[in-house]
Amino acid sequence: MDAANQSEGTPFILLGLTTRPEQRAPLFVLFLVLYVAGILGNGLIVTAIRASPALHAPMYFLLAHLSFADLCFTSVTVPKMLANLLAHDRSISLVGCLTQMYFFFALGVTDSCLLAAMAYDRYVAIRHPLHYATRMSRTVCTALVGTAWLVSHVHSLLHILLMARLSFCASHQVPHFFCDHQPLLRLSCSDTRHIQLLIFTEGAAVVVSPFLLILASYGAIAIAIIRLPSASGRLRAVSTCGSHLAVVGLFYGTVIAVYFQPTSRYEAERGRVATVMYTVVTPMLNPVIYSLRNRDVQGALRALFTGRRISASDS
Repeated sequence: MDAANQSEGTPFILLGLTTRPEQRAPLFVLFLVLYVAGILGNGLIVTAIRASPALHAPMYFLLAHLSFADLCFTSVTVPKMLANLLAHDRSISLVGCLTQMYFFFALGVTDSCLLAAMAYDRYVAIRHPLHYATRMSRTVCTALVGTAWLVSHVHSLLHILLMARLSFCASHQVPHFFCDHQPLLRLSCSDTRHIQLLIFTEGAAVVVSPFLLILASYGAIAIAIIRLPSASGRLRAVSTCGSHLAVVGLFYGTVIAVYFQPTSRYEAERGRVATVMYTVVTPMLNPVIYSLRNRDVQGALRALFTGRRISASDS
């Protein structure tokens, strides 16, 4: 049976986070709270940045795109997961499965590229402040964001075209809460070596390269922090960079642990836990770490709620 016939045949069954009925209601409440918090946090950041002239600097331009990508990223998987925690029918067609995978991969890589762009922005601001306006002009920022969205969709399309060619002639029960690479590759009776090779080459390029860029940027920032004359300034800088790196480490660490391993070594339970970290937890934390602790963003949010107009001179 080929992929075209499979799309009209037996659907996949998403087994979800648990198969124990007594755990479904608590998990539904927990992830509903996390999802709503993430949607509200990221939505408020996007709205505040668009509404406030004081937040039109390059850093906030990148933040707005990161928050929008995070908002969409969680919405690709979490609503379906929540519905399946309450529903008896947890099926999904091959077309629905591939569509979910396409947007999941595209938005995940967009997140990765935008995190790297934001790290580069901070590097330029701290290490080359006199050239910041030139190196991070609106044209440069637009090019960085446009490249992030373009690369992510090309990456996703390439993987989905290969996944669509697979045959699934064994079990159609997916031990996950959404359609993901590794669980589906385990179910396929086709030769998956070409897809795994793509993951370890092209996939590594779009995930590991931004991660290395982030580490290099923060390494250079750390050197600048050490040279700061003020102890309180060093402490504030270390606190800010430390929280950024903690979220980045959580995101990339779990992504690399899930995807960059042979399919034969993939463990469903560990994979589900790791996936929750970068699909639910980090998108919820990003607004807090990158935006809500920022005084300019806090002022814009207060103005948004009170209806007060805020100008660039207020920042």
